[in-house]
Order: sequence, then structure tokens, then C-alpha cells
Amino acid sequence: MMAIMPKPLLPNRPDESGEEWQGPVSFTNVPGAPIENRRELLVKLCWMTLWMLYLVYPAKDLTGGHHSLVVTVAGWVALVVFLGAYLSLIIFRSRYQNWRWGGYPLPAVMLAIAMATSAGLGESWLTLFTYASVCVGAVLPPRLALGGVAAVTVVAAAAGLLIDASRDTMWGILLPCFLGGAAMTGLQRLVSTMRELREARATVAHLAAAEERLRLARDLHDLLGHSLSLITIKSELAGRLMDQDKQEAARAQVADIENVARQSLTDVREAVGGYRRPTLPVELAAARTALTAAQVVLVADASVADGHPGLGNEEAGALAWALREAVTNVVRHGEGATVCRVSIDETWEGEGERYAVLEVADNGRGAGKSGPGNGLSGLGERLALVGGRLETGSGLRGKGFCLRALVPLRAVPVVAADSVNE
Repeated sequence: MMAIMPKPLLPNRPDESGEEWQGPVSFTNVPGAPIENRRELLVKLCWMTLWMLYLVYPAKDLTGGHHSLVVTVAGWVALVVFLGAYLSLIIFRSRYQNWRWGGYPLPAVMLAIAMATSAGLGESWLTLFTYASVCVGAVLPPRLALGGVAAVTVVAAAAGLLIDASRDTMWGILLPCFLGGAAMTGLQRLVSTMRELREARATVAHLAAAEERLRLARDLHDLLGHSLSLITIKSELAGRLMDQDKQEAARAQVADIENVARQSLTDVREAVGGYRRPTLPVELAAARTALTAAQVVLVADASVADGHPGLGNEEAGALAWALREAVTNVVRHGEGATVCRVSIDETWEGEGERYAVLEVADNGRGAGKSGPGNGLSGLGERLALVGGRLETGSGLRGKGFCLRALVPLRAVPVVAADSVNE
């Protein structure tokens, strides 16, 4: 992926605000994502009610004056119950991801209403079988869903033949009935796969954190185990020397104890500093989780997680801080952002100096006239400590916000050909 070169540079986007971030307003629902509040549920119901357009045929049949008053009232009641069962199934499936067995009665009710109304009111009501087929494909287990859809289609064909429906009506009902249900079975498989992917990402993040904790425990054990053992031995030796009135030798042992303690303190600080230093793979996994929660799609190069040749630990840690801060900005201030792109590349500057460039860009509204915030200012200072710098500007095609973090790359040693052949 080619790096985005934002020119001209714009002021930094602020990352401190007095208002609590509520997430970008979205009118879409990610397939398989759990419904977390009433607004998301209402949005989903609004989208699903668009498919109620096909109920115009039975409604037109009831308003056409073809039936008696009693039959018309019964038809409206059946239509309302059918619609209520359909919307109830959507609500329960959205609120409870594993709600499967409890959903069987609702498609059964819908199928019974479709059969009864088709037999009693005519071919205009055959369209109800399409909704019943879709619901059967949604609630049945994957191994049975396609067979259930085929069975509903066969029942619809039998109902059409029973009422002597026209050939055009039969094809116009049976084909959408089967294809709609089959599409729903495929969608359910996709939803299940996406749910497993989200769980796998969360597991990877937890494993990365556990690996860091194990590394810290191992380092502290190796460092403190040796140092404390040495301090214990020298303390016992110093005590014996003092009992023997060998003051100079005892002072020498105490001085050694002081040096060992100071070195141990330095080693512990370095170990803890390495533990607190973020890494690009861990921050990328955390970024994916945060952006998914904010309904922003993360598009990242594989090289971001794999690392870059010649990138030292301090420089890699600085880029990981930059990725964390950039994603925080997208989540908190990326109004209208739907995609966040992360890439890493290298560039040459000055007298042959090589720099690794981490670039994070979104397609939101951009920085506008906002001034720099404390987070980006601190990030610039952190990058400066390793000889790097921070650049901010507009994203792709002048839209959104782009953050570029540059850190120097260490020289990669080149092995001579003669030494290789030896």
C-alpha cells in the first residue's frame, strides 16, 4: 500500500474535549454485531420494515372489496399477527444472539397464517410464504436451514396448486421464497463467522497481554533472584567479618551490597520500562477492537504487525504510542469516519537518512480550525526523544485527518559476499 503524503499540513486535531464522546451516529448495523441500545434496535427495525413493501398485495386484496366484512376483519387480524410475529422475531434475534430454540414458534405461526390465508383469501396471500421462508432460514441450525427453506417452498407450491394460482404468480412467489430463504442461511453463516472472528481478535489481545505479563515475571525473577541471593550472601559475610573485627573487609562487602542494590534497581526499572512500552501488534489488535466498537472499518497493512527491518525497540515503541494516539483521535473526534487506514513504510531524507513512517488516516470531516491538543503535543515530544517527528494533515483526496509518525531506522549490516561464501 502506497503511503499517503498529506500536503499541505493542517493544524493538529484536538484530542481533549469537555464533551464525553458518544460515538459516531450511524444508521447501519454491522451483521452479527449485538444490539447494545434501543436506538440501534430501532434503526434495525426501520431497515427491516422496508421489506414490508410486498405486503401491499394482501393489503390491496383486503381493501378491494372482494370479501365480506367478517372475512376482511379476519384477514386484517391475520396480517397484523403475521407482522407482529415477524418483528418480534427480529427483536429477539437482535437482543439475544444465542436465542434459537425460543424462536421456533414464531416462524411456525407465520407459516400457519400463510397457509390459512392463502387457502381462504386467494393467491395474493402467497407472498407471506417468502417471509416465512426467510425466518425459517434465520432460526434453524445451519445444517437444517436449507432443508427447512426447501420444505417451506414445497408447502408454498402445494398451496398455490390447491387454490389454482396462475403460473406467473407461482413463479413470482416460489423463486423469491426459495432464494430469499437460501440467502438468509448464507447470511447466518457469515454472521457466525464474523462473531468467531471478533472472539478470536479478543483472544489474541488477551494472549498478547498475558505474554507481556509472563515476560515481566520471567525478567524480574531472573534479575531479582540473582541480585537478592548475592545481597543475602554478602550480608551474611559482612556480619561475620564484623564479628571478627575486620571492619575494612566488612565495609568492602557493604559497598558491594550497595552497588548490587543500585544495579538491581536499574535493571528493574529497565524491565518495567520495557513492559510498559507498547508494541505494534498489541496496539493494532486494540485498535481493531476500539474501531469496531465505534463502527469504523480498520484497513491495515500486514507489515504493521510484522514490524519493519531496522526498527529498534525504542523507535518501535514510539510508533506504537503514535498508533494508540491516532486511533484514540479517530474514535473520539473522527466525526463521520467510516474507514481508518494504517500503513507503515520508509522514506529517505537529508543525507541518506532512513526513516520508518507510520501513517494513520481516516475519511471523516477532518481537523477544521481546531488547535493541537495535549495528546498530540505529548506524542510529538515522545517521537522527538528518539529522533523522530510528528506530521498531521488532511487524508486521502483532502478528506479526513492523517497522522504521520517518523522515526529513524538503524543501519542494516550488509554481509560481504566473500564472507557468505566462506
